[in-house]
Amino acid sequence: MSEELSWKQDGTTLHLFGELDGDTIESLWQQREKVVEGINFFELSGLTRVDTAGLALLIHLTAIVTRQGRKVELKGASDNLRTLAQLYNLPEALLPHLAG
Repeated sequence: MSEELSWKQDGTTLHLFGELDGDTIESLWQQREKVVEGINFFELSGLTRVDTAGLALLIHLTAIVTRQGRKVELKGASDNLRTLAQLYNLPEALLPHLAG
C-alpha cells in the first residue's frame, strides 16, 4: 500500500511529501491548477517514492507553471527520481534544475 501524498505551499514553494505514484496522485491531479498558483519551486525532498505516473505529474505541473508565465525549479530530487528522468532522456525544460 502506498504512503499518502500530501503537500503544502510556503510562499512560492510547493513542498511534496510521501509517495508520488499512480495510487496517490489523484487528489493533486484534481487540484493541480489551484495548487501551483504562485509557485516557482517544487521541493521534492519529502518524497519517499516517485514512479512514472508521479514523474508525468511533475512534468505536467511544471508545464502549468510555465504556461502561467513563471519559471520553475525542482529542488531536493532523489537519486532515483533523477535516474528515472534520465532513463526517459527527458530534456531539462520538462523538469528544470532537477537538482538534489
